[in-house]
Amino acid sequence: MARPRAAWLLLGATWLGSGAGCAAGGASGPREAVRSYALALREGRTADAYALLSAEARGRVSQREFERMVAENGREIEDISAGLLAPAEVPRVTATLTSPEGERLLLVYEDGGWRVDGSALDLYARDTPEAALSSFVRAFTNKRYDVLLRFVPEAKREGMTEEQLRRAWEGEQRPQVEQLTQALAASLPNLHVEVLGTRATATYGTGGTVELVHEQGGWRIEDF
Repeated sequence: MARPRAAWLLLGATWLGSGAGCAAGGASGPREAVRSYALALREGRTADAYALLSAEARGRVSQREFERMVAENGREIEDISAGLLAPAEVPRVTATLTSPEGERLLLVYEDGGWRVDGSALDLYARDTPEAALSSFVRAFTNKRYDVLLRFVPEAKREGMTEEQLRRAWEGEQRPQVEQLTQALAASLPNLHVEVLGTRATATYGTGGTVELVHEQGGWRIEDF
């Protein structure tokens, strides 16, 4: 369990602004924040590293727990620090806005201002588990069975046609599928997703789960 727990520390390496930046060495931007975070970890300054965690991350783990995790995973922390300090391209600063209905819009900071990312052009995106589930709900609502076929994993797709899917989901299976998609749609704004490599699990409704698999550049729904 050591490596996954140590890797979790990276999730908090988020620029918090001037307050956190001053606490950890004057980080003034994404690159500076990451460098300050990596140096603090490498030099054993866990309090400074903790100060650079996002508010959400600090709400999930106390400073004492953070320090214990760092102490128990020395080798992994060294690897993480070295990786963060290695030469890299200019960081891409992004933000995600989520509507009350669970629709997500990616923004990119360019030339001193925020721009809408090109992913907004894809109404049925599958680049993240959250996007795939949102797109699945939209495709079902719009009866786009040609699009719904994209969410079927290769192992289950052989011989399946758009018309077969239409007959099944507009026939005797429709009440079940409608109930499922309605529960999923209601949960999109607060969807909890855990990703492990090429697989992901999303929890929705009152204990429902969706298993997803990443294939050929996009997430597909393996099981409900």
